[in-house]
Amino acid sequence: MGKLDGKTVAILATEGVEQVELTEPRKAVEQEGADIVMVSLDAGEYQGFNHLDKGDTFTADKAVKDVSAEDFDGLILPGGVANPDALRTDPDAVGFVGDFARSGKPIGVICHGPWTLVEADVLKGRTITSWPSLQTDIRNAGGTWVDEEVHVDNGLVSSRKPDDLPAFCAKVVEEFCEGRHEAAAA
Repeated sequence: MGKLDGKTVAILATEGVEQVELTEPRKAVEQEGADIVMVSLDAGEYQGFNHLDKGDTFTADKAVKDVSAEDFDGLILPGGVANPDALRTDPDAVGFVGDFARSGKPIGVICHGPWTLVEADVLKGRTITSWPSLQTDIRNAGGTWVDEEVHVDNGLVSSRKPDDLPAFCAKVVEEFCEGRHEAAAA
C-alpha cells in the first residue's frame, strides 16, 4: 500500500516545461499510489524541454478551465522558463493556483514555477526557494526567498533546480501525505 493511495494530484504544465521537473515528481507520487491528472491550458499535447532542447511531448488530461482545486489533494508546478511564463498570463491557470494555495492543500513548486504563485498573489508572508532569478519577484510579492535545496512552509514545498529533485520529491510525498494545512489557508 502506498503512502498516497486514494489521493489525486494535479500537475499543471504547458509548452516549455522542464521535462525532468515534471517526470521525476510525477514518478515519485505515482510510486506512492497517487492518481495523477495532467492539467494544462488546453487538453491535448504540449512540448517538454531538456533545458533549451526539445524533449518529450506530454498529454494533458484536462484543460485548467475545466478543473477546480476541490478536485485534488495536491498540486505540482514544474518549472522551465516558458512554462510558468505562459501559465501566469492565463486567468484560469492563475485562478486555479490561487484557489489551491488559499485552500491550504499542499503544493510542490520548483525552479521558475513560483512565477504562477507570484501572479496568483499568494506569497505574502510565505518563505520559498526557486531559481535564483525569481528572488526579486518573490520578495516583491511579499514572500521571503531563501537559497536552499528544498524549503517547506506549511505544505508549500519549493526547490531551486533539477539537481534538487531527490530532496524535492521526498518532501512533496511527505507533505502530500499530511494533506491540508490549516495555517496555510489563513
